[in-house]
Amino acid sequence: MNRVLELLLAGAGGVLLLWVAAVVALWAGARHEARPLLREALRLLPDVVRLVRRLASDPSLPRRLRVRLWLLAGYLVLPVDLVPDFVPVLGYADDVLLVAWVLRSVVSSAGEGVVASHWPGTPAGLTALRRLLSGG
Repeated sequence: MNRVLELLLAGAGGVLLLWVAAVVALWAGARHEARPLLREALRLLPDVVRLVRRLASDPSLPRRLRVRLWLLAGYLVLPVDLVPDFVPVLGYADDVLLVAWVLRSVVSSAGEGVVASHWPGTPAGLTALRRLLSGG
């Protein structure tokens, strides 16, 4: 029984260490000059959520992309995040990075036209989303 407890504690310690490393990586990635881009991404959030839902429901997209999009939608809806949303800047940075990663995979597989055709917001919002997806 003692051995099982040691293994559980070691596993929990490993998970905690990975979480801390991920938070540090996010903090390093959310440099001061990247913060305006994060703020811009947060303003786009309602349109991005609708975009993800529309893309996930599009039967013309490959199934693997739709599954990835539904998993993203579930992650965004769940209250549990890698970094809690109440943490300034970093709280939403994990959401923004994950959205950018998934949407980049959609663009690389299906093309930018698919995202543009499903975009529910303004043309200026689509331009801002393109900037976010290009990394700058």
